[in-house]
Amino acid sequence: MHAFSDVKRMVVLSDTHGLIRTGVEPELAGADLILHAGDVGSSGVLAWLGRFAPTIAVRGNVDEDRLGLPETEIVSVNGELVYLLHQLERLDLNPRTAGLRLIVSGHSHKASITQSNGVCFCNPGSIGPRRFRLPITLVSFTLGAGAWTGTLRELIIPPAPDSGRVEIRANFIVQLPRGEAGP
Repeated sequence: MHAFSDVKRMVVLSDTHGLIRTGVEPELAGADLILHAGDVGSSGVLAWLGRFAPTIAVRGNVDEDRLGLPETEIVSVNGELVYLLHQLERLDLNPRTAGLRLIVSGHSHKASITQSNGVCFCNPGSIGPRRFRLPITLVSFTLGAGAWTGTLRELIIPPAPDSGRVEIRANFIVQLPRGEAGP
């Protein structure tokens, strides 16, 4: 398990498929931690992300074993447990009894945020190649005492394929009260 304390900003992304989008650099700048939910595509993507903040990633269905990524990862962020995996359908534990506050997954390229029984489920969508006419998205969390505020951001892509700007598309607040996880 990786443990990080004093994290004020965390960026969650997925499904880069080997594509580095320089348009997300302003979003990555100032991050204390980056979580990647798989389909990384190349070690170059991880090296690039690592220039901005410590980066934890898991293996997606298109990632090769040579990347050495685990299928799942538990990360302690400011004392709260985050579970990282690529396909939510493969979740093989009870998040609440495991004491998890946030589950991050990818694969579908569809951004979604839901909350159930005190656990937040976050799919940041994809910042890789556009698929199925879905938007290019990521999630940025601002971490505070007891609550994490997350913002779903969409990258607006102009004609040049490697540039863009990030716009806020939706806001949500994830309440992570201490001591409420468990059976």
